Amino acid sequence: MGGSIRSGRTWVSLEGLDLGQLPRHVAIIMDGNGRWAQSRGFERLYGHRRGKTSVRAIVELSRRLGIEYLSLYAFSAENWSRPALEVSGLMALLKHFLTTEVERMMKNDVRLQVIGNWRRLPRDVQTALRQCVERTRNNGTLTVILALSYSARAEIASAVRALARKVQKGDLEPDEITEETIAASLGTAGIPDPDLLIRTSGEVRLSNFLLWQVAYTEIYITQTHWPDFREQEFVDALRDFQQRERRFGGASPKVAAPTEPEAVVPAPARLRAAH
Repeated sequence: MGGSIRSGRTWVSLEGLDLGQLPRHVAIIMDGNGRWAQSRGFERLYGHRRGKTSVRAIVELSRRLGIEYLSLYAFSAENWSRPALEVSGLMALLKHFLTTEVERMMKNDVRLQVIGNWRRLPRDVQTALRQCVERTRNNGTLTVILALSYSARAEIASAVRALARKVQKGDLEPDEITEETIAASLGTAGIPDPDLLIRTSGEVRLSNFLLWQVAYTEIYITQTHWPDFREQEFVDALRDFQQRERRFGGASPKVAAPTEPEAVVPAPARLRAAH
């Protein structure tokens, strides 16, 4: 389709985008804040501050387009190893974002959920998270899933331990453990797997993000750093997604099934058959 849509103060071109074929769930690895800042002579934390504007823009456009779920990799378990000053600055930014954005979430019917070991966060940030999650719990137009202090491997290990305890107690038979029971034990239980994963800043890896959930997710890599990733770049990713053919391991419906080769009959036999 053509036309454009207004998202916040920005008009976004929707040329070539089919609004009837949008992904239900988009996940984003928001990478490149620090490199963006350093390339401009600023401290890394300045890039994280600018990245907040991109978060606001993509959340708003996702809501306007009707995307149901948006997962944002905000802080990994490995990020705790960064310099203490940067970590404390990130925690302060997170708390400020939660306290200032909650009214906007309520106005726009956005629900917040959190995955990861968020109890490792500073106590005041935990309080802000709980309040925001509780206030928005009944909103339903868009669900934003923040991955905080998150590790996919730790998430899977936790699910395995939970299932093992059920087996130990006699509540579950080993043969009853299926992909569905494992998925139901993850932090994303009840949330559909992502259809599209976007990674900014050009890195080509998953970085321990949603390893179980992205088994058949389409992946889009852009060289754009997260602070520069705005509405039009998001539409470009959605447009690219719509060009993919999702087969989930099956054969392409566009490729005709092979037919049995015609039997080659020796010449004398063909002559006999003709009489």
